[in-house]
Formats: sequence, structure tokens, C-alpha cells
Amino acid sequence: MSGLQFPATAQDWRAQARGRLPRFLFDYLDGGAGDERTLAANVQAWGQATLRQRVLVDVSQVDTRTRLAGQDCALPLALAPVGLAGMMARRGEAQALRAASGAQVPFTLSTVGICGLNEVCAAAPAGAPPPWFQLYMLRDRGAVRALLEQAWQAGCRTLVFTVDLPLPGMRQRDVRNGMAHRGARAALLRASQLLARPGWVWDVALRGKPLSFGSLASQVPGGRDLNAFKAWVDAQFDPSVTWQDIDWLRTQWRGRLLLKGLLDVQDARAAAAAGAEGIVVSNHGGRQLDGVAATAEVLPAIARAVGGQLEVLVDGGVRSGTDLFRALALGARGVLIGRPWVWALAAGGEAGVRQLLAAWQRELLLAMTLTGVTRVADIGPEQLDRVSSQIRP
Repeated sequence: MSGLQFPATAQDWRAQARGRLPRFLFDYLDGGAGDERTLAANVQAWGQATLRQRVLVDVSQVDTRTRLAGQDCALPLALAPVGLAGMMARRGEAQALRAASGAQVPFTLSTVGICGLNEVCAAAPAGAPPPWFQLYMLRDRGAVRALLEQAWQAGCRTLVFTVDLPLPGMRQRDVRNGMAHRGARAALLRASQLLARPGWVWDVALRGKPLSFGSLASQVPGGRDLNAFKAWVDAQFDPSVTWQDIDWLRTQWRGRLLLKGLLDVQDARAAAAAGAEGIVVSNHGGRQLDGVAATAEVLPAIARAVGGQLEVLVDGGVRSGTDLFRALALGARGVLIGRPWVWALAAGGEAGVRQLLAAWQRELLLAMTLTGVTRVADIGPEQLDRVSSQIRP
């Protein structure tokens, strides 16, 4: 009966996405590294910040608008880059870009998105800002330069550079579903999961072709084959990357640079010294190293250390507009959300993402109203009644 209900929360969208996606795709999206302790901690940690309710304050003119990375936004939120999002719904990244544009929030295209830069940019309504673009440091620096130029020519002016992936994390759900294996047994396992979702096969696998990696079409030989693509990507992760490579990147990119994947104050200070305009406090959604701190736990110290020099954003476990409010109160300028928008996309397409964002904006407005705040810029620690000792003061 859950499929007949109207989704009201991120978890509702998750339940509907689970019923539509083949298991290996749902688990790829939903899962984390190791025993998934950090994945769970990301969600739970936001609840440790208790809001301070205030009354009899004039809240007749509450405004959720702000600016992120120089872009006007209806609320302090951007859609995070999610690899393979175009396999969760037909031409998924293009649908998500349209939804984000309609909601007046930024959309970030992953390097390993199914839809390429040109297709996503073409999907934007007239006059809408271009997407942000996410990139990894690849061994092939020529490929990096080519992708940067492609993004610039497509109109992108904000680069989200992921720095916490020298090697891919150990994601046990992917192993169980045969995503880390070749051969007949793995193929049969995935085929059985596909047969259990004929609606997805028809709508996405058949009507959504080509399921290739659009932005990497000129870089990856055999890019339409997931196994060939995985082999190329595994060979391209570069564990030798240091801050000197970020210095090199700064010479290659003319636009705004956000470094994503920092959890440490010292690294945040190094990002400022390297010329980044902003950072994303992130543990890759719990998908890289299980056992590291939840992002809510380290955000306040990082924001205090570099908030005057950098635009501090955060991701990881944000599941509502109230969590968004908590993130701002703990020091972030805005948040990036990943799984929630893709759950909504998988379950309801563009309309689903629009509904999710509209609900979160209403929740943020309600939190502001009942804490007596009328402007996003005024949200701070004074709007918190109590913060758990787990969140580092």
C-alpha cells in the first residue's frame, strides 16, 4: 500500500524508490562503506542539535532566499553530484536540472553522470543559471584539462572538486550484488534483479538510451560498457595527489572552486591557502571510510576556523528542511543533498524532485518562523537550545 501514499518525507521517497529500482542500483545509491556506521551517524548527528523555540516575534516576513557560490537561491541548498543518477530515472540528470532550476537552487553534475554536460545545459529553462560541475583529479591530466574546458564552454562557472577519493571505498552492498565482479554468476544476479523491475527496464534501460557516461564519452574507451568504464575509472584514481595538484588546478580553472570532502580543520585551512573559494564538509555520504566523524560533528569547528575566508557548505545525512536549518545554525552557509533528491527522482521524476524541494523550503520557513528568525543570514548558534557533546563545540 505504501506506493499509493503521497510521499511526505525523504524516507517516503526512499521507500518508493526502493520499489522501482533494480536492487543493485538501489543499493549502489543507498549504501555506504564498511558496516555503514558513518552512513547512519551522518543522519543521527543532526538530531543532536535541539532548536530554541521563540514566540511573540514578528515573523510575518520570513525570507528563505540567499546566495551560494555567487548564485541567487530560493533556499540555501544545492543538489549534490551523484554518479549514475541518469540510471535512476530516464535521462535523470536532465530531469533533476529542470527541477532544480524551477526551485531556484543549483544543480551539480557528476563527472560520472549518464547525461553529458551539453545535454544537461540544454535542458535548462531559458535564463536559468548553468549547472555546477563536479570533477575528480585523474591520473590523465590531459583528460582533466579537457573536462575543465568542456565545462567552461558549456557555461559552468562553479567547479566542485572532490578530494576524498584517492581510492574507492569498500561498499559491501555492491560486492553482494555482483557490482565488483565479472562473469556469468554476477551477470545472472543482476539479470534476476532487472527482471523483478520490468517498469524500470522499459522506462530507463530501453527508453532512456544511451546509458553511457556523457561527459566522458571522448575519454573512456568502451564507455557504454559498465565493466569497461569501471576498469578505466579504477585505473584513473590517483593516490599521489597532494595540495600541489590543487595549486595546478587553480591555474587551469578560471571560475569558482569548491573543494569537497574535508573533515579536518587543518585541511580546511590548507584549502583556503590553495585559493579555493569554498569547501564542502563531507565524508562522501559515508561511502569512503567507515568510522570517520559525522559531518555535523566537525562542522562547527571548521566553520569557526575558516568561515571568514571560505564559503563553508556541508553534506551528509541532511534529510529535511529542519536539518538544513540545523546545518546553518552550526555554521554552514548552505548544504548539498545527494540521496534525497535521487530517491525523489527515481520515484517521481522531475515532479518528485520539485515536490521534495518545495517541502524542504516549507520546513525551513517553519523552523525560521518558530525560532524567531526572518533572514537566512541571521541563523546561528543562538537558535540552538542544546548541542550534544558529540558535536564538537
